[in-house]
Amino acid sequence: MPLPTITTPTYELSLPSSGKKVKYRPFLVKEEKILIIALETKDQNDITNAVKDVLKKCILTRGIKVDSLPTFDIEYIFLNIRAKSIGEDIKLTVTCPDDRKTEVPVTVYVDEIEVVRPEGHTQDIVLDKNMTLRMKYPSLNQFIENNFDTEDDPDTFVDKTFKLVADCMDTVYTKEEAWDSKDYTSNERKQFIEQLNSKQYKEVERFFATMPKLSHTIEVINPNTKKKSNIVLEGLADFFG
Repeated sequence: MPLPTITTPTYELSLPSSGKKVKYRPFLVKEEKILIIALETKDQNDITNAVKDVLKKCILTRGIKVDSLPTFDIEYIFLNIRAKSIGEDIKLTVTCPDDRKTEVPVTVYVDEIEVVRPEGHTQDIVLDKNMTLRMKYPSLNQFIENNFDTEDDPDTFVDKTFKLVADCMDTVYTKEEAWDSKDYTSNERKQFIEQLNSKQYKEVERFFATMPKLSHTIEVINPNTKKKSNIVLEGLADFFG
């Protein structure tokens, strides 16, 4: 007689980017092992791939393409899966900002962590009185592919930046016409971006700078100086501890 099968509970959340409902389950012990091994390597690519692999197994809603999801969707889903798998609280050690050396333990609760959308953020960039450029959010894959590095030479950095911008074009439209970016090559999209003037390109940069992000502010007290400080945790890495 075979051993019984354990029933795994399912949960539902709304994607921050679209509001679409997604069903998911907690990760299992074998999947947690994948994450632990990846975290021990401290290699960003290993960690990212492990997170994506676990999400693909735990997301139950059909049609959700993890590789194409915006980074903040992935971070939000993963934190919620982690909460249902391990616990709603995350224990971290942070450094007090006032002296930049004293470390204190803190506990963060997942249900208090939100995806913050800065005021004024928009995906539609008005280029002139007739034409608008609609942007789409970069996926985790696109960030990995471009692999920005502060040690890149200036030309390489600019090329990678333009490529990311071109890849994140969604639609160019006027009142009469629309051009879907998927109908054009990466090089054609890049050439379009290179036509922008400085003011227009600054609006593109603003789109990236104000993208929604996982964020949570905690208050800490330095036990040595008794000074209170606020620390802002942003992005999945800050919540790994």
